Amino acid sequence: MSAPGSASSGRLDSRPTATPLGDPWPAGVHELDLGGGAEVLLAVPPGEPSPRPLLVFFHGAGGEPRQSLGAVGQAAAERGVLVLAPRSAAATWDLITGGLGRDVAVLDAALGEVTRHVAVSRCAVGGFSDGASYALSIGPANGDLFDAVLAFSPGFAGPPVQVGRPRIWITHGTGDRVLPVDRCGRRLAAVFGGAGFDVTYDEFDGGHVVRPVGVTDALDWWLGPA
Repeated sequence: MSAPGSASSGRLDSRPTATPLGDPWPAGVHELDLGGGAEVLLAVPPGEPSPRPLLVFFHGAGGEPRQSLGAVGQAAAERGVLVLAPRSAAATWDLITGGLGRDVAVLDAALGEVTRHVAVSRCAVGGFSDGASYALSIGPANGDLFDAVLAFSPGFAGPPVQVGRPRIWITHGTGDRVLPVDRCGRRLAAVFGGAGFDVTYDEFDGGHVVRPVGVTDALDWWLGPA
């Protein structure tokens, strides 16, 4: 795993490809052995080990990887999408707790493992709540890796740099009392749209939740024609 200090820019070095270097992993949920207490799960859908889309998904504050898989795993598997679910080193992601570093390094190492064992056709990054804010920060910093960002009820965005312009999906509930829609989802959609990003904004009648229909809509938006 690279040193956290080298990850302070938010940039990722690993690049999953359609030709993994080692034996392909079978369908199922795999715990990645990265050392250093890092916890990352990879859900491989059923089917032949041909190149498939990969979604990196960040949990909300206080969450863990299995919650991420619970939120998006079934819909992703039905569409043949791999899901990489890391756990933040602290209660939430490093950008929020003091600065980019440890969590970026873990993600980079995890993507390196994916490169060795799984064939990938394209990549997107997403998340819920704090995880959505993290996705909106890491995604635009790595637009040469991620072609889309799927943000469910984000609070803010703080890309350390901008490389490329991934498409952006933001969904937010009008009754969200944790991260109010007017200063979070609506504002972020306007900010990214004003910066030249291709933004799709989906507002719904509800609170601070990940809706199954929101997941299917977001995945279909990503996987459909750009």
